[in-house]
Order: sequence, then structure tokens, then C-alpha cells
Amino acid sequence: MSTKKVLQHVDKNMNMLIKDLCVLIRQPSVSAKNQGIKKCASLVKNTLKKSGINAEILSMKDYSPIVYGEVKSKKNPNKTLLFYNHYDVQPVDPVELWDEDPFSGKIKGNKIYGRGSSDDKGELITRIRAVTSFLKVTGDVPCNVKFVIEGEEETGSAHIEEYLKKYRKKFSCDGVIWEFGHVDSKNRPIIDLGMKGLLYVELSLRESKMDAHSSLAVLIKNPAWRLVEALKTLRDSSGKILIKDWYKEVQPLAKSDIKILKSFPFDEKEFKKEYGIKKFLGNKTGLEVKKSLVAEPTCNIAGIVSGYYGEGAKTVLPAEARVKIDFRLVPKMNPKKQAMRLKRHLVEKGFGDIEIKIYHGEAAARTNPKHAFVSDVTDAARRSFGKYLLSISSAGTGPMHAFTNILKAPAIAIGSTHVFSRIHSPNEFTRIDLLKKATKCMCLILDNFARSN
Repeated sequence: MSTKKVLQHVDKNMNMLIKDLCVLIRQPSVSAKNQGIKKCASLVKNTLKKSGINAEILSMKDYSPIVYGEVKSKKNPNKTLLFYNHYDVQPVDPVELWDEDPFSGKIKGNKIYGRGSSDDKGELITRIRAVTSFLKVTGDVPCNVKFVIEGEEETGSAHIEEYLKKYRKKFSCDGVIWEFGHVDSKNRPIIDLGMKGLLYVELSLRESKMDAHSSLAVLIKNPAWRLVEALKTLRDSSGKILIKDWYKEVQPLAKSDIKILKSFPFDEKEFKKEYGIKKFLGNKTGLEVKKSLVAEPTCNIAGIVSGYYGEGAKTVLPAEARVKIDFRLVPKMNPKKQAMRLKRHLVEKGFGDIEIKIYHGEAAARTNPKHAFVSDVTDAARRSFGKYLLSISSAGTGPMHAFTNILKAPAIAIGSTHVFSRIHSPNEFTRIDLLKKATKCMCLILDNFARSN
């Protein structure tokens, strides 16, 4: 009965959720530019305190601070659920493509617009309001609740592992609800049991001390050409990575994983229409598409810079060329080991003169579908959304492995972010109806988790 009243409280107080979210959106917090990070951390701490959650700011060296929140359960102090979120957001560029001020928190009908509205301030506020609803209605929470809210997720969570190791005891828990979760075009929440890993690198080459007239291309090597030649050795046209031993540790999917993949719906036509493409890489169809998304490594060129690309023509031979590449990794692939394989590959292929800068690496994580925590979450999703989809892994990356490895707790991603809500793009938005359902889902997860063995 008390949980029913808690859910009713969520319904009656959506105006407070919307208000708190808009306040967070209006505070810029772009980690890539160190814009508003400390101010936003302080705002998040105050939001937690106002909501009845004990909160403090944790700092290490010159790293972005973590906001930590905690509520101890009176009736069930021996079980703890941790919510992981982040308060930093992506840059707003290109700003001219936004219809409104990126930090306006503009409300239009069922949508709230602004950078961070979905990723990740919208998700954070649903968790805060779920805890607040229990405190307001029952004066307690079903189990201990902890919040770890970082400010560097959008730049790769470079220091989250150090925070986790330093505050291992403080952050100790029995389960982790991840920072986000997608909702598909049919309003079904996608429950991800893992995340891919990542190796992010920059390759660069300088051939001369200055840009030259392009007529000298018969005498001076062009670093852009050489970089292109090196890139062609990394993977083939189907996407297969050609670096020696790259797939050595990759494990085949278990039968239970294949079963989940087969039952997971994926609308190929709708996906192609949304992105304006005619076919998938390697002409994949059916089960192969789904396997690729959740269980195959990738090699992606994120950006190339060299020479002139302004208006009109400029006949120039560039002195330098640079390319940024992200490799998505799957379980058992070690980012450091993969970086060494990349370096060895370039040397063996005759490109030892190309410099390699490693930005960051994260291992992949996966929670066993048979874990009891999975049932707690899927039942809550069914009751709040009416339906759900179970996925063995997200195609994206986050520091989930650091949490599961250091805290020794299972992690599951579920949330309110519509699959086409334009996160990381202009006109990012969140849907109010999904925020409500996700808040109720968090309430039910807390209740189920507290009751399960």
C-alpha cells in the first residue's frame, strides 16, 4: 500500500520534478571546456539536500568534483542501491543549429529542451524524485540509497576509477543503477546489462616545419596521404579490424545471450530512415545487425584534420595531419593491451614515424542475465512502462567496468532517454511522460531490490 501511495506522490508532484530539472539545465556544465563545472556540482548538492538526501562534494587533486548523496534506511540498513549519474554535459556546438538557447530549459508541450535535458540531468532528477517520494510518503527508504554523480563522464570519466578506489568503502553497495537508459520508438524501455569498452587515440604526423605551396608536392611528403595509407591498414571495408590479435580475447556469445538477442526487436527500416542511410556496413541484416551493435569491436574515425578547408580554394601542402580514432571494445579486451597491439601494428606496417597519443581506455562490462537484480529491474519496468526490452549490452561506452570491478556489484542501465532525443546534438530534449514513468520505475526498483534475496 505504501508503494502505491509513493507512486501517487510522483503523479501529483511532477511540477516539482520539471522545475528542478529546468534549474539544472539552465546551469551550463560543459566538462570539455571546464564551463560551470563547480557551480553545477554545488547546485546538484543543494538539490539533493533540498530533497532530503544527505549530500557532500568530494574532491581529488584538480579533478572535477563528485557529488555524493546518501540516505540510510531505518528498516533495511543491510542492503544498498547506488545510483550513478553525471552532471556534466556535451558542448552545444554548432550553436546556430539550436532553435532555442541550449541552456534555456524551454518547455514545449510534452518536451523539455536543452543540453543535458536527457543526458544526464533528466535521468538524475528521476532518481532524486523517486527517493524524495519515499521520504515524503513513508519517512524512510526501502533500502540504503547512495548517489555518485560525476563531472567528467562526457570527457571519458578519466578519474572515476581513482575516486572509486579512494572511496571504495563509502561507495560500497549491492547493486548499481546506471546513469541512463534508452526508450525505443514504441515507448519500451531498453534494459542494458552491460556496456562496451573504449580505446580513444590520436595519430599524428608532421613532415615539414611549415605548410608549403602545393606545387612542391613532387618533393615534399604530404602527411595527410601518409596518414590515409596508415588508416587503410587498420580495417577493411566491411568493418573487420585488421590489427594482429585484435580479437584474440573476444569470447563467443553464450546461448542465453543469443536467445535474448533474437527476441530483441530492431526496426532496420526505421533506423535507416532516421539516419538517412540505405544499407548497413557490410550489408548486415537480421541477427548480424544486433550482434554487431552489442558484441562486436569497432574501429571508427572520429575526425581528421589537415591543411585548408575554408571557403574557396587554397593550394597548400600541409605540414601536419592528425586523426582521432575510437575503438569500441567487448568483454575480455584490455584497453592497454589493445593500445600496444595498435602501436606494434603501425611499426610492422612501416608507419613507426606516426605518433600515437592515448586519450583514455575503458574495459567493457556485462551483468549475468540470471542475476536476481535483473528480475528486480525488469519487473519494475513492466509495471511502470507496461513493457520492456532486455539487451545484453549497450552499443555505447561508460565506466561501468570500474564500478563492477572495484565495488563488486552488478550494474544495470535503465532510464527515460528516448532513442531519438538528440543527445550530443542540437535541440536535445526529454519527454515529460517518460520522466514520470522512469521516476515510478526507480521507486519500484528500490522496493523490489529491498525485498529480494
